[in-house]
Amino acid sequence: MKTLFLKTLFIVSFLFLLLGCNTKNKTQENQDKMTWWKDAKFGMFMHWGLYSKTAGFWDGRKAKGKEHFMLHERIPWKEYAKIADDFNPIDFDAEKWVLTAKEAGMQYIVITSKHHDGFAMFNSPSSDYDIVDRTPYAKDPMKALVDACRKYDMKFGFYYSLGRDWQDPDAPTNWPVKAGRSNTWDYPDEDAKVFNTYFERKVKPQVKELLTQYGEIDIMWFDTPGMISIEESKELRKFILDIQPNCIINSRIGNDEGDYLVTEQKIVKEKLNKPWEACITMSRNWGFVEYDTVYKSSELMTRQLLEIVSKGGNLLLNNGPTPEGEITQLAQERLAEMGRWMQQNSEGIYGSSPWKKTNELLADVSIVSDDEKSDSENTMKDAENDATSKLIFPEVRFTQKENYLYAYVCSTTEKNVLIKSLAFDSKLKINTIKILGSNQKVKWKQTNEGLQIEMPLYAENEIPITGFKIEF
Repeated sequence: MKTLFLKTLFIVSFLFLLLGCNTKNKTQENQDKMTWWKDAKFGMFMHWGLYSKTAGFWDGRKAKGKEHFMLHERIPWKEYAKIADDFNPIDFDAEKWVLTAKEAGMQYIVITSKHHDGFAMFNSPSSDYDIVDRTPYAKDPMKALVDACRKYDMKFGFYYSLGRDWQDPDAPTNWPVKAGRSNTWDYPDEDAKVFNTYFERKVKPQVKELLTQYGEIDIMWFDTPGMISIEESKELRKFILDIQPNCIINSRIGNDEGDYLVTEQKIVKEKLNKPWEACITMSRNWGFVEYDTVYKSSELMTRQLLEIVSKGGNLLLNNGPTPEGEITQLAQERLAEMGRWMQQNSEGIYGSSPWKKTNELLADVSIVSDDEKSDSENTMKDAENDATSKLIFPEVRFTQKENYLYAYVCSTTEKNVLIKSLAFDSKLKINTIKILGSNQKVKWKQTNEGLQIEMPLYAENEIPITGFKIEF
């Protein structure tokens, strides 16, 4: 009896040890596949679909809801589908898209394979409601885009609307109230809708197509998890990783089953110790809107990138290509300006981590983000929902990598600045300071009050942000 007990105890102990090792190995594997993503810091988000064709209009007037106008205008899906009859992006050039992103300093691209309207912007054998079968273009732009990303060493991800699909009869919603984002004009009986039916019939077949038709896919970027259950989120995660074990999955797969957190149109207030990404628009809207011509300045977007990176995150910066398949001229101009800045200053961004302080203000300023203003100012929270601060003020943003500290001095007009966070003490004795991407000698002095440093002069069209590489 004693021998049997000891044998049983040994087997149980061995199984627990094996389970612990497997858990540890899985955790390590997940951390390893996230390495490139955490180092990348900067990606391009692209919203492109049938809504791009209407360019913010419907029935001869400005549409309610912009790229979400099918919902807000309550358009029957078969009528909405007729937009595809004229959707022919003859100017689409996948390599130009990728090079535009790469030259801006971006490391990955995520594009809408299926948005809330249910229309697939890829060849979907499981559904003929796609760009190949329904449009005169009759080609798969996703294949060209994936191929171009591989050619130019750009990581690639598919966006897929998970909890909303206005073409499908079985996609219920519960935000902001029951049926609040559902197609109730074609399918009025919300209680008859079964998410799992839609999940099995449309989601899983199309996700499989995205993961098997294009080779290696780096990211599955889900949106609006909606009413997906814990069991379905777990099933979907396993489903993806069984096909592509190295694929990274964002948090919007639902129920805490993703690899990283997503914040939409806002930046976290404090640095996070877990992987996170802010997706933010360049203009007001996600998709192409003809009269949406007010874009953030390249200076503001560079500041947002630095703020996000200083807090341990990535910036996924969105633009909406035109119905002809071109990145808008305004977006190209802003990205080119950011690219010139990144070419000189990216050393302290890629592969960096947060320092003990994220930033230091160089002037007294009251910072109030748009999400702290009255909710009554923004009633289209799922379309125009940008809550990021638009203020530009003098500050320093900090990152660190290897044995160096990087201090990015932003938007100051002063010839000399004092960085109090770098006051002299035994642990912060500065040895050398260099301007990133420049051989210009830096004039500096470290005192008990802070680091006094002389700023360079800026050219007329140069982003007024200087990166300093500091060795202690």
